[in-house]
Amino acid sequence: MYISQSAKIAEHVSFGYNVVVEENVTIDRNVTIGHNVVIRKDTHIGEGSVIADNTVLGKTPFKASTSATTDDKLLPPLNIGKHVTIGANCVIYRGVQIDDYVFIGDLASVREDVQIGERTIVGRGVSIENKTKVGRYVKIETEAYITAISTIEDYCFIAPEVTFTNDNYLGRTEERKIHFRGPILRKGARIGANATILPGIEIGEDALIAAGSVVTKDVPPRKVFAGVPAREFRDVPTEQLLENQSYYVGE
Repeated sequence: MYISQSAKIAEHVSFGYNVVVEENVTIDRNVTIGHNVVIRKDTHIGEGSVIADNTVLGKTPFKASTSATTDDKLLPPLNIGKHVTIGANCVIYRGVQIDDYVFIGDLASVREDVQIGERTIVGRGVSIENKTKVGRYVKIETEAYITAISTIEDYCFIAPEVTFTNDNYLGRTEERKIHFRGPILRKGARIGANATILPGIEIGEDALIAAGSVVTKDVPPRKVFAGVPAREFRDVPTEQLLENQSYYVGE
């Protein structure tokens, strides 16, 4: 195990085998760190958090020569809030803000310039690309792909294998770089399994996208869309609206 002399470790922190803690890391009290965890410099881990085996925290992104969304810039440190759980074999980049009580499942990847709101669940194998904002009480299920420059507001639900996209030009022409934009999900929107959301599409508040749909145009609030391409099917039933759910705590 290696712990830098400049790291600040509070009381009751436990470490597994082969842990690396780099310069200026801060770990608050009652944190549990698993085996083979690497914590890069300047990272902060809040009180009561759990980091499982083989996870890397605070990784600096590499930039491919042809990347259109990765910037060469100094990123702020990774900041992990209180009572956060991060599973095994995850990679969480520098420049990420994770709020209190977030749960991140095994094999997940969270890129730089991402914010994740409190009590959100990020499922196993989920990828959240850079410059994305995820709100509070969101659930993103197994193997969903959240592309760069996306917005997911509070209380949204994203089922397994959902795919967000942000490039209408499919990698051709330099013009594409000024048009990159991921989907926007407004509060309480729900996306069914294996749905694909095209670049820049806005899904309205409390709208529902059926499983397997391909969404090619904006979806109004409180509407159900289904099909390829997705078309309006009906209104979301009143009893399913977010405001009528017992777990909804408002703004």
